[in-house]
Amino acid sequence: MRGKNKKSYPPRGKNRSRKDSNSKSSNGSERSPSRRKSSGDVKKGDWRENRKRKETSQRPERNKRPNNRGRVRGRSSGGFKKSDLDPSTLVNKTIKVKEGVKEIETRTFLELDIHPRLQEKIKRKGYEFTTEIQDKTFEFLSSGKSVIGIANTGTGKTGAFLIPIVNRLIVNKNNNKSLVLVPTRELAQQVEQEFKSLSKGLKIYSSCFIGGTSINKDLDKLRRINHIIIGTPGRINDMINRRALKLNDFSNLVLDEFDTMLDMGFLHEVQKIIGQMHKRRQTILFSATENVKQQGIINSIVNGYERVRVSYGQANTDNIYQEVIKTKGDDEKIEILVDLLGKKAFKKVLIFSETKRQVSKLCRQLKKLKIKVDEIHGDKSQQYRSKAIQKFKSENIQVLVATDVASRGIDIDNITHVINYRVPSSKESYIHRIGRTGRAGKVGYAITFV
Repeated sequence: MRGKNKKSYPPRGKNRSRKDSNSKSSNGSERSPSRRKSSGDVKKGDWRENRKRKETSQRPERNKRPNNRGRVRGRSSGGFKKSDLDPSTLVNKTIKVKEGVKEIETRTFLELDIHPRLQEKIKRKGYEFTTEIQDKTFEFLSSGKSVIGIANTGTGKTGAFLIPIVNRLIVNKNNNKSLVLVPTRELAQQVEQEFKSLSKGLKIYSSCFIGGTSINKDLDKLRRINHIIIGTPGRINDMINRRALKLNDFSNLVLDEFDTMLDMGFLHEVQKIIGQMHKRRQTILFSATENVKQQGIINSIVNGYERVRVSYGQANTDNIYQEVIKTKGDDEKIEILVDLLGKKAFKKVLIFSETKRQVSKLCRQLKKLKIKVDEIHGDKSQQYRSKAIQKFKSENIQVLVATDVASRGIDIDNITHVINYRVPSSKESYIHRIGRTGRAGKVGYAITFV
């Protein structure tokens, strides 16, 4: 190969010395600038020099880079959206206690019309009293009515729709098949785990379909009997497009965390799925917040529904202590963070940062400092993310560092602190993040570095 390549290049003079070649090039540089070589004047032996000139002429000057100061880089270039939050709004050092408000009394599960075998499962899970959303929606859902439920996170919405569904499937498996759509993979897995704990031994079967998992395994699941299907809109649509999933005989639709689903841009995907449910009789829509702008969308999806409002449709952070810590730079920030993590109160800490790169960098720094930590973000496989969340749940690690993928729909109990390592890009993102602590009326703590 070397010999062939040499033949294609013009031969050098045998007796030409390095000094001669240098003198010739220097003489060539003394030509008048007004005179240019034409294409006929170019010697074959000057091909390297000509190519170099051409490349340098096309290359922009390094000193004339465009001034990008003041511009916010997009996430694809490794930057992140600049936050427009006022740090003073992220402070709440007093827990508001509403005086004169009676504690809401709810019924026990034994008082509800639930099949004895399901009652046994509920008792084994240690549930005795219903939550407010479960108590107020049970009769509506059991009778097949469509319901829109507004309730804060950690109030038992998953049990509110799963218990009536399982109860009806025990009686009639063929006419009560249900599809549950959720916005995130982690939430889909949590719903499936809850369903299996309620239906074990009842010969009621489910499958979960989420991104980041094997397509072939998903196709195998659909060859089996499924009474309830749980998944994210993207993967469910994928199965429909492959003609592996047919929703003709699914009569019940559940849209869990619907506000988050809309925020994440799943409306078109959800509408496509609904279009395949020709025998849909009941629609159950649960949401933590209520937006007037979304009412038209809801009305187009659900007809003749009962509305059950446990909260006022606004995220409630009154039970979360919120504090801002000002730092001079990243070095001081990591020092303060490590100092905080060394305190006994910081038992189970969820740390948020804006980009995947920032999350991985912080996780590496904390590991070097011998802190038990793991990370989750979009570049991690679903198997990795699931294992990391399980380690955090079981308290095998003290800290979980995450992007906003963990702020929406992940149900992890007893998170003592949420720390925003970077200021969130929006108030909505901030609310979703700190909502991971102080769940179900407990006191939570949120810290934001600025």
